[in-house]
Amino acid sequence: MKAYLLPLVLCSALVAVPSFAQPAAPKEPAKLIVSGEGEASIAPDMAIVNLAVMREAKTARDALSANNDAMAAVIASLKGLGIEERDLQTSGININPRYQNIEKDGNTNTELVAYQVTNTLAVRIRDIAKAGEVLDKSVTLGVNQGGNISFTNDNPDAIIEAARKDAVARARAKAETLAAAAGVKLGPVLEISENSYRPMPMERGMKVSMMAAADSVPVQAGENTYQVQVNITYGISQ
Repeated sequence: MKAYLLPLVLCSALVAVPSFAQPAAPKEPAKLIVSGEGEASIAPDMAIVNLAVMREAKTARDALSANNDAMAAVIASLKGLGIEERDLQTSGININPRYQNIEKDGNTNTELVAYQVTNTLAVRIRDIAKAGEVLDKSVTLGVNQGGNISFTNDNPDAIIEAARKDAVARARAKAETLAAAAGVKLGPVLEISENSYRPMPMERGMKVSMMAAADSVPVQAGENTYQVQVNITYGISQ
């Protein structure tokens, strides 16, 4: 009797194993994805100008000494015009030999004739009304290179917020138009993202010779435009 009991039990166990159906995957909700671009403009409140002093001498030591004296006078003058220490930043000092082709005994030889030292200073001008005066005074004191000026905003948070609100409003209006045209109902916001674009500073190059010839350098700051793009995903229903 015992010899036939084990196969019978195993067979019963195999028959008793139930089978389970896999659950259905959840259905993706219907979505509407739109984008909106907003912008807002504001007058700049700060100018950034790059000023450079270049001096040349027979030796690098003499060229550097002459450059140091000239740049020190420029910096002192800028401070006298109200430019703060934090708004003056040396952006580069270069020492370069200058060579020249010289004819001698029917041969052309390249000889070292001088050293050039250039010191470049980046200046933030927080009172734009003084920009022309700063440029004019700097040239008078020895600035003989540079002169590129750009305009920016010290704290553009408020104007970026205005551009952001404009972008969201435009995206919402677009979504409502699309939903109405498709005969569906616009639902809640499921996802939102943003890209902000700060304007590149408007640069205006000025030749030193033109600056030196003018009694006062005319400066026009214009406006800076800040842009924001938002991407919004809405749920929709029939």
